[in-house]
Amino acid sequence: MPSESPLRPNLQKGALAVYPTDTPGSQPSTLIVFQFNPETMKRTLAHRAAPAPNQGSSGAAKEDVLRVAGPPLETINLTVDMHAADQLAEPDENDAVAQHGLHPALATLELLMYPPTLDAASILEQAESGRVQVSPPDLPLVLLIWGKSRVVPVKLTSFAISEEAFDTRLNPIAAKVELGMQVLTYMEFTDSSIGRDAFIAYQKAKEGLAQLDRPGTAIAGIRNLLGT
Repeated sequence: MPSESPLRPNLQKGALAVYPTDTPGSQPSTLIVFQFNPETMKRTLAHRAAPAPNQGSSGAAKEDVLRVAGPPLETINLTVDMHAADQLAEPDENDAVAQHGLHPALATLELLMYPPTLDAASILEQAESGRVQVSPPDLPLVLLIWGKSRVVPVKLTSFAISEEAFDTRLNPIAAKVELGMQVLTYMEFTDSSIGRDAFIAYQKAKEGLAQLDRPGTAIAGIRNLLGT
């Protein structure tokens, strides 16, 4: 069999790494690699509400105009395409897909928005035993991996599935999944957390990339515009 051309680019696929806990040292329990990289990614950034200015001091209000409460609120939206055609072409090697279509892959994504049933059962037991304060269950920690410069903790906020084709048993074999995610920052984590460390590394990578945007040339251009 001929080897692949050395000129062929090595395609890196996006993925979601799922950690059962954000405790340092925890290892991902699941790695969800996108079958096809989404063609587009929509990102929005919005300032967090700054602390309310002192109404009795106009000077303080002026000083607060550039003050923010922390990193911006960033949301990410992308659409993941899923097809079972390749697996169905070799059913003996892909028994789960042959029997269930895309149900297992879709369930893996959907469960990112569900607390584990064991946690739910524990909460029910605590409530039935008369415990007044019951701790809500935690979702798993999810890191969006999109190249080496973008490994960022996220929380799934919306999930829309369009099932577009089915097999003879009505198992979905083609689907589009629209994922809405909120980036989690160091403000949402404890001081000792995988998520906190991941976000700080993400912001530092962003700051490093900004330094590559010819800052010296930009500063010189600003000075020329201002006549300084």
